Amino acid sequence: MPQLKTQNSKLKTAPAFGVVILGAGASSRMGRPKLLLPWRGTTVIGAILRQWRDLGARQIAVVHRPGDATLFAELDRLDFPAEDRIENPQPERGMFSSVVCAANWSGWKNQIASWAVALGDQPHLNPDTLRRLLEFSAQNAGAVCQPEFGGHTRHPVILPRAAFAELKCTRTATLSDFLKQIALPRVQCSVADAGLPLDMDTPDDYKRLHNFT
Repeated sequence: MPQLKTQNSKLKTAPAFGVVILGAGASSRMGRPKLLLPWRGTTVIGAILRQWRDLGARQIAVVHRPGDATLFAELDRLDFPAEDRIENPQPERGMFSSVVCAANWSGWKNQIASWAVALGDQPHLNPDTLRRLLEFSAQNAGAVCQPEFGGHTRHPVILPRAAFAELKCTRTATLSDFLKQIALPRVQCSVADAGLPLDMDTPDDYKRLHNFT
């Protein structure tokens, strides 16, 4: 097991990685935009951006719905660059359509070796969980890496460059199906983070996660 570093240290020796934050969902069950909900002195999206920045992400991109003015205003407030926002023109096609949009985006920096695909509603994850996942991925370069908890794989998933490139022309309908059909090794990083399987889809979920953390 790799030794965990302190919470605020960055992965300075790891290969450069990018982050795709999936933020194009409709939040229909929540009744209001999940990414804009208050969270620990900021918003959900603010907390997620801060987590990945603290971990040393070379580049972070947010996938959004067309014309999402309220999200744009919050990203502006957080000084998140407009050039790192990716529009999903058909968000109704589901989460995987946002992943494919991110893979086809031409704005990624050339030096990025892998991408973390992160849900837009997991501000509660322990930073040490993400740090360990990144270190584990760096030790298994070229493999798809996922955290494992309770016998199931979870998010975020880390995709190496070869897998990210395959997304551009995939005909699969879901990320799970895509991962099953690619000819790349897949490794799982077992972590004891009970927050991994928790969803934030409803107001009750939101309250429970506040109590959980």
